[in-house]
Amino acid sequence: MLRRSERILENIPVGALGLIPITGCEELGAKVNDYLVKWRQESAHQYKDDIVFTGYVQDNFIIDAKVPRFGSGEAKGIIGESVRGKDVYLMVDVLNYNITYSLSGNINHMSPDDHFQNLKRIIAAVGGKARRINIIMPFLYESRQHKRSSRESLDCALALQELVRMGADNIITFDAHDPRVQNAIPLSGFETVTPAYQFVKGLLHTVKDLQIDSGHMMVISPDEGATARAIYLANVLGLDMGMFYKRRDYTRIVDGRNPIVAHEFLGSSVEDKDVIIIDDMISSGDSILDVAKQLKQRNAKRIYAAATFGLFTNGMDKFDQAYEEGLLDGILTTNLIYQTPNLLSKPYYINCDMSKYIALLIDTLNHDGSISTILNPNERIQHIVEKYKSGEAV
Repeated sequence: MLRRSERILENIPVGALGLIPITGCEELGAKVNDYLVKWRQESAHQYKDDIVFTGYVQDNFIIDAKVPRFGSGEAKGIIGESVRGKDVYLMVDVLNYNITYSLSGNINHMSPDDHFQNLKRIIAAVGGKARRINIIMPFLYESRQHKRSSRESLDCALALQELVRMGADNIITFDAHDPRVQNAIPLSGFETVTPAYQFVKGLLHTVKDLQIDSGHMMVISPDEGATARAIYLANVLGLDMGMFYKRRDYTRIVDGRNPIVAHEFLGSSVEDKDVIIIDDMISSGDSILDVAKQLKQRNAKRIYAAATFGLFTNGMDKFDQAYEEGLLDGILTTNLIYQTPNLLSKPYYINCDMSKYIALLIDTLNHDGSISTILNPNERIQHIVEKYKSGEAV
C-alpha cells in the first residue's frame, strides 16, 4: 500500500478538514475518520505552533449533520456546527436501500434518488460557507444512464452538472460505468478511482496457491464494457486476457432493453487455468454466472469474480448454488456500498476494504497535493505480487 509518509505534502491545507458521511454512509465514514485522526495525531508535532495548521489535528473530523423527515416524507438538511472556511468532504452511498423512513405511516426504503436529494440538502445547508466542497460518491448516481441512444433522459450528466452548479469543486467516484460522462463537467474536478490493487491484495491474501503467470492464469472481461479494466489488470499481472461479448436480439425489447441471446467468447484457451472475471458491478449476477458456466465448459480451473460494487439485486441463492456446484470459487467486492450481513457471512465472499484508500485521497486533497500516484496502483500491485511469489505474507 502507498503509505502516507511516502507522499510529498509541501502545500498547506486548503482549510480545516471536515467529513460529512450522509445517512447510509456512516460506517464507511467512521472508518475513514479513524485513519485520518490516527495519521494526523502521529504528525501533530510537526505543525503544533503553526497558525496555518489550526484545526489540523482533531479527535474527530466528522461534522454534525443530519436529514430529518416530516411525516409527509419530505425532508431538510441540518448542519449542527460551523463549517465556515472548512474543506468539506461529503460521502454518500446512493445504493444503501437498507435505510428507511416513514411516509404517511408506511415504511419506505431509500432509493438512489432519495440519497441524491439528501446530498443536495446537505450542500444547501452548507450554504456556500465552506472553503471547498468535495463529494465522494463511490457509486456514481445514475451512472448506468450515462449515454443517450434514443429519445431518453441523460440522468448522470444532469446530476453532475447540478452538483457543480451547487458549488461542488471535486467529485470522486469509483469505477464509473463510463468515465466519459465527466465530459458533462469539463472544467470541474472529476476522478474515477479503480480498486485493482485491493482486488489483487484480497485474492492473494485469501488464496495461497495461485501461480501468477500466463500459463496458469487469465483475466476475463464478461462484456465489451469491462474490456479496459480486464486489459489493465492482465497487463499489470502479466497474464493473457479474454472477453465475452453479448449477442442480443435486436428484434425485441424486454424491460427496456434488447434481451441477451448468448455470451460469445474471444481469446486463447482457458483450459486448466485459474480465471479472474472483472467488472464494475454485479447486479442480478446472471451475466457473471453465465460467463462462469461457459468458462467451466471450456475446462477453466478455479473462477473468481471481482466487481467494485456487489448489488446482488436478486439475492444470494443463485451464487450459493454456483459455489456448491463448483462454478464459482470466490466473489470479491468492496465495502464502498452497503453490504448485507448475509453477504458478509458467505464462505466464498472476499471483502475488499476501501476506507484506508479513501482516507489517503482525502488527506492528500486537503493538502492540495497530487493524487496521480495514488490513482495508479501499478507499483503497489507489482510489490504485493513479488511478496506473494517469494512466500511472504500479503
